[in-house]
Amino acid sequence: MDIVSNKELLLDAKKNQYAVPAFNVHNLETIQAVIEGAWEMKSPVIIATTPGTVNYAGLEYLVAILKAGAKKYKISIALHLDHCTDIDFLKNCIKGGYKSVMIDSSMEDFDTNINNTKIMVDFAHKLGVSVESELGHIWGQEEEIVINKRDALLTDPIMALEFVKKTGVDSLAVAIGTAHGIYKLEPKLDFDRLIKMNKIIDVPLVLHGASGISEENIKKAIQYGICKVNIATEIKIQFAEAIKKYFKENPDADDPRNYLSPAKEIAKNVVKEKINICGSRNRI
Repeated sequence: MDIVSNKELLLDAKKNQYAVPAFNVHNLETIQAVIEGAWEMKSPVIIATTPGTVNYAGLEYLVAILKAGAKKYKISIALHLDHCTDIDFLKNCIKGGYKSVMIDSSMEDFDTNINNTKIMVDFAHKLGVSVESELGHIWGQEEEIVINKRDALLTDPIMALEFVKKTGVDSLAVAIGTAHGIYKLEPKLDFDRLIKMNKIIDVPLVLHGASGISEENIKKAIQYGICKVNIATEIKIQFAEAIKKYFKENPDADDPRNYLSPAKEIAKNVVKEKINICGSRNRI
């Protein structure tokens, strides 16, 4: 198999009322953890990279690794560029082999967000690539994008409907009270707002900032229309903690294979747990 776009995965999730988990990765080991975990659970999966990860790991390396993983494990794997504000960067990733991208102009005014998203949709669809966009602000920090809590705006359902119609976007990230990063207290999610959007919008809806949200609330969000759940911080922290633990127990260690292997296994456990919560197990 080759890597696929988000579109076909999310439409099936919408039809059958489950969600496809999207995991942000940073290196070979986190990629392996996600792919192997998804394969063991027989789940479709979205591997997401921020622009920072692309710059760190290299566009060609990332595409080649994902293609190799899809061929080896024969599960549905999408390679997705997450939270990118730069149209030229987005186009370059598409030309390099990405099948799904997120244009994030949510910090711009409504008309500019529509215009930027439409530019990307027109470009990407000609090449069979799906596009995600965001309306409303999900507070917190995602790489260089910082939204203060006091400035956070939840997604307006009527504006979201207009946005989808004018842009032709394939999926929409909506703000219902989640945040990027780790929560001190779990936020109160606006499920009534989500229900309204799901009733009037026909494209799959996306939940960002799911690390630290309870299993109950993630399942409820899926029940009310969420088709893609983003997980980033949870994997990153668990991976790092496993490495710290290894060095604490083995202070003279110097072989990366030895200290990265347990970290990969911990990350894989997170992947499998989230797949169970999203209901995507045995969906391939």
